[in-house]
Amino acid sequence: MDLKMAQAFVMVAEELHFTRAAERLEVAQPLVSQRVRKFEAELGHPVVERTTRAVKLTPAGEAALPHARQMVESARLMIRAAEQEGTPVLGSVLLGYAGASSRPWLPAIARAVRRQAAGVDLRLRSMVYAGSAPSLVAAGDLDIAFGRRPMTYTGLLDRVFEYERVLVGVPSDHRLAALEEIEIGDLEQLPWVMFPAQQGSSVRDMGLRLAGRAGFTPRVVQEAPDSYTILGLVAAGVGVTLTVSSVAHVETPGLALVPLAGPARYLTATLLHRRKVTPATQAVLDVLAALHPEPQRPEGLVLD
Repeated sequence: MDLKMAQAFVMVAEELHFTRAAERLEVAQPLVSQRVRKFEAELGHPVVERTTRAVKLTPAGEAALPHARQMVESARLMIRAAEQEGTPVLGSVLLGYAGASSRPWLPAIARAVRRQAAGVDLRLRSMVYAGSAPSLVAAGDLDIAFGRRPMTYTGLLDRVFEYERVLVGVPSDHRLAALEEIEIGDLEQLPWVMFPAQQGSSVRDMGLRLAGRAGFTPRVVQEAPDSYTILGLVAAGVGVTLTVSSVAHVETPGLALVPLAGPARYLTATLLHRRKVTPATQAVLDVLAALHPEPQRPEGLVLD
C-alpha cells in the first residue's frame, strides 16, 4: 500500500477535516481526498464518512487507523535515522494539541525541535479538546500537551503558554458587530453555537459560567466539534458564540469578533507534562521554553 495514501488517511483521521489535513501534509486538499479514496479502494472498505459539516471515521477506519499509524511512523523513523546519521537518538515525543488555538504554533515548534534537538522524533497528535489533555498525559498516551487551567490532576506539571482573551463572535452584519464591546446580557435572547456538551470543552464551560452569572442559560441551537466550524456557522448567521483571541487568526468572512464588556477576561492556555519525563521529552520542553517564554499575567480577570 502506498505510504502517501496511509499518510493522508492518518492526517484526516486526526484532524477530521480534509483542508486541515492538507495543511499538515503541505499539499492541495483535492490531493488528500484523492489519496484517501485510493486508500479506501486498496482496503476494500470506506474509512471515513463525509458530510457537509463533519467528517468521522467508519468502523473500518477505526480498525485500520492504528495499523496505518504504525506504517507511517515506521517510515518516519527510517527517514529520520538516515538523515540524522551520527546524531545521538534521544527518542520519540508525542505532543498533543487542541484545535485552532494552538495550531499556529505547530510549524515553529516542529522547526525549533528539528534544529535544536535533532535526536528527538517529535510527533503531533490532534486531541480536538484541551479538556482531555490531562487524562491523556497522565495515562501516557501523550508526553506533552496543550491544555487549560484549572488542572486538577496530581502527578502532572504545567506552565502558562498564553492568556487567551474572551471574545464574542457575531455575524458581521449583526447590529452588535458595530459595538466596541458587547455586554453578556445582550446575548440572552440570541441563538448560540457551542461545542458539544459531552466533550468537556473548557470554552463551552466558560460560556455557560459567564451566562449563568448574568442570570440566563444560553439557547444553544447548534453544536459543532471545532472552532473552525463554530466560527463558520456564526458567520453564516446561525447564532453567536463566545470564543478566545487565539482563534482570531482563522480567516472567516462574515464574522466579527468583539471584546466582552467589562474587565478583560482570559482563559489560561498551558503546556502540561508528567513530573518525571524522559530525556527526549525534557529536550522538547527546553526548546519550548526558549521558543515561547511564559507570558506576564495580564490585567483583568483570569478565569482559572
